[in-house]
Amino acid sequence: MSNLKIFSKDIIVKDKRVILRLDLNVPIKNSNIDDYTRIEVVENFINELIKNKAKIILISHLGRPKGKVISSLSMKPIFHYFEKKLNGKIYFYKERIDTKAIDASNKLKPGEVLLIENIRFFSEEENDDEIFAKNLAKLGDIYINEAFSCSHRKQASLHNIAKFIDSYGGPNLEKELKSINLIIKNKKKPVTCIIGGSKVSTKINVLSSLIKISDNLVIVGAMANNFIKFKGINVGASLVEQDVENSVKNINELAEKNQCKIIIPLDCNVSSNSGGDPTYKLLEEISSNDMILDIGKNTINLIRTIIDSSNTVFWNGPAGYYENKSFSKGSISIAKKIAENTKSKSLISIVGGGDTIAAIKNTGLERTFTHLSTAGGAFLESLEGKELPGIKVLKRN
Repeated sequence: MSNLKIFSKDIIVKDKRVILRLDLNVPIKNSNIDDYTRIEVVENFINELIKNKAKIILISHLGRPKGKVISSLSMKPIFHYFEKKLNGKIYFYKERIDTKAIDASNKLKPGEVLLIENIRFFSEEENDDEIFAKNLAKLGDIYINEAFSCSHRKQASLHNIAKFIDSYGGPNLEKELKSINLIIKNKKKPVTCIIGGSKVSTKINVLSSLIKISDNLVIVGAMANNFIKFKGINVGASLVEQDVENSVKNINELAEKNQCKIIIPLDCNVSSNSGGDPTYKLLEEISSNDMILDIGKNTINLIRTIIDSSNTVFWNGPAGYYENKSFSKGSISIAKKIAENTKSKSLISIVGGGDTIAAIKNTGLERTFTHLSTAGGAFLESLEGKELPGIKVLKRN
C-alpha cells in the first residue's frame, strides 16, 4: 500500500476546493434515511476538512437510476441530515456538471460544503466518460476517494477523474485496505472466515482465495444449504442454487488440499415460510415443507468454539434470514462472540458487508470489532486479489 497516494494532515487544504467522493448509498424510505452507518463513518473527516478551512465538494451515488432523474433517489434527505450534523454551511447543487457547477464550487467560502445531486443521474458517470470526468475534476483542486466500497466500479467519479486532478485515498479507504492486509498479508493464525449469503456462484472466487489463507472456513446462510444438500441431506423447501454441485465439490477438494477445515451447520431453525415462527430441527429431521432460515444451537456453540481458538476472524454474510427477527439469533450470537473476544483476547476481527451490518444493527456491537467494513463487493474482490480500478488510479507514478 506504500505505493498509493494517501491523504495526510500534512497536505494543506486551507482555501482549496476538495472533491470528496463518498459512498452515501444508504437505504431511504419515504424520504427518511433508514440506516446512517455509511454517513457516520465519513462525518468526522468532513468536519475535519471544515475545521481546516477547505471548500468541500461532496460527490456520491444513490441507488441505480441508470442516468435518469428519479426523485426517490435524490440526495435531498442526505443534504438535510448534513445540514444538522456538519459544522459548516452546506449547499445543494442539482444542475448539470458544467460551468455553472464550477462557478458554484468557486463561490464556496472556506469551511463551506457543496453536495452534488446523485452522480448517477448522469449517464456519463457509469460510462466512465472522460469529458464528464474532466468537468468533475474542474470542481476542485484536490480529489480524495473515501468510497472504497465503490472502487471496484470503473466509473467517472472514481476512475477517470484521477487523470485530471491531484488525487488521494482518504483515511477510511486506507483503513479498509489495511483490514484486508490483516487477513491476507499480516494475519495472526489461526484464521477463521465465516461466509454467508445466498449464492455460491457469486462468491466462489473469494471462497477459493480464503481457503488458501484460512484454517477454518465456516459456511452459513442460504449458501450453506448447497453444502448440506451436496452431502445427500434433504433440505426441504430451503433456498438452494441450481447447478452448483461441481463448484461445491471443487471447494471441498481445494479445502482438503490446503488443509482448511470447512464447517457447515449441524442443526437449524426452520419454518414453512420466511414470515413464520422458528422450529428447531436437526438436519436429518427436515421435512419437505421446511425452509432452513437460521442456524441451530449446536451450530452456534460450534462456531463459538472455533472463534475461541482463532486469532483472526473475518465475517461476511448473515447466518440466517435476519429480516425476520425470529431468525436473527445465529447472526447476533456470532457477532456477540466476535465482539467479546475482540475486547478480551485481542482477536483481530474484520466484519463487513451490507447485510451483515443490517443483521446486527442496533445491537451496540458495531463499534467493538477491529474493523467494521461498509464495503461489500469491493472488499471481496480485493480478497480475491483483484486490483480495483478506483484504487489503481491512486498509485504513485
